[in-house]
Amino acid sequence: MKFLIDAQLPARLARFLNGAGHDALHTSTLPDGNRTTDVRVVEVADGEGRVVITKDRDFRDGHLLLGSPRRLLIVATGNITNAALLALFEANLDAIVDAFGEADFVELGAEMLVVHRRRDDGSTR
Repeated sequence: MKFLIDAQLPARLARFLNGAGHDALHTSTLPDGNRTTDVRVVEVADGEGRVVITKDRDFRDGHLLLGSPRRLLIVATGNITNAALLALFEANLDAIVDAFGEADFVELGAEMLVVHRRRDDGSTR
């Protein structure tokens, strides 16, 4: 699976995902680095078929209202250590990948994974 990790999440997450056999980029590797605009993040992710991974609720609003980005993983953990975040991804990675087989919008919390199933019209609820 292909991912694009937003600036407020650690670049170590991209390295972890790559090590687990996925194709992950962090915004720090884009030409404008961590100053890459949300619009550009969406363009890159949608253009390359990537899931945006972010804590930024603005992406959630854009996805729900405009379908942009097309695929989104919101990290809804509040402030946790990078080690705890990586452990959470390690524990849930298979379920996250499976979820994107049936959904375009998934939320990962400290104790739950919420899968917003696609509607018949292709949008999520």
